Amino acid sequence: MSSIVPNRSLVESLVRQAVFSQLGKAPPSEVPTLVVNSSARHMHVSPENLEVLFGKGYQLQPYKWLYMDGQFASTATVTLVGPRDRVIHNLRILGPCRNLTQIELSFSDAVFLGMDIPVRASGNIKGSAGGVVIGPKGVLEMKEGIIRAARHVHMTPKDAEFYGVKAGQFMTLIVESESCTTRLDDMLVRVDPSFKLEVHIDTDEANGCYLHKAKRCELVRS
Repeated sequence: MSSIVPNRSLVESLVRQAVFSQLGKAPPSEVPTLVVNSSARHMHVSPENLEVLFGKGYQLQPYKWLYMDGQFASTATVTLVGPRDRVIHNLRILGPCRNLTQIELSFSDAVFLGMDIPVRASGNIKGSAGGVVIGPKGVLEMKEGIIRAARHVHMTPKDAEFYGVKAGQFMTLIVESESCTTRLDDMLVRVDPSFKLEVHIDTDEANGCYLHKAKRCELVRS
């Protein structure tokens, strides 16, 4: 005799309802709107290093505003030189400035440059790869700071409550496309009141799961 097995999304919804019921709370009435974006290679820069590359007093100017409030792709681009003397031109700097300088590449970018870069959460750059960055006014020799950013999801505390997760935990992204369904595990959860619900994966991952043809994207607890 055949039986119908509910999908994971339905099971998690029922579990959430049961948990909220036990806590004496009403479950969230609306499912958060999930946005999944491919994060192309880019650079974050400190104010001090920005001046090394572009000159004293230089300020980043928006070229394109990003989905996250206050974040933008700037008009400023640099050249990254790898150990094989291969270069990536027009590496875009994202704004606003941060308290550290970091470059995020895909695995394919690293292979092209001849670099061994670790997968890290943003900001965790200790012991990571270094490189030479060339700007219009100067050259920056990075001893470390070049990483492949770990896939992650930004969410508000309300979103975290909906999914039943906390900052630092991991989730799974399911992408159903025209050609196949792909699971991306180890999706790092980042929570802050200023965030919007948005998943960031790199260009290799986006191409691998055929993201631009996705029919459905779903976040589930790992």
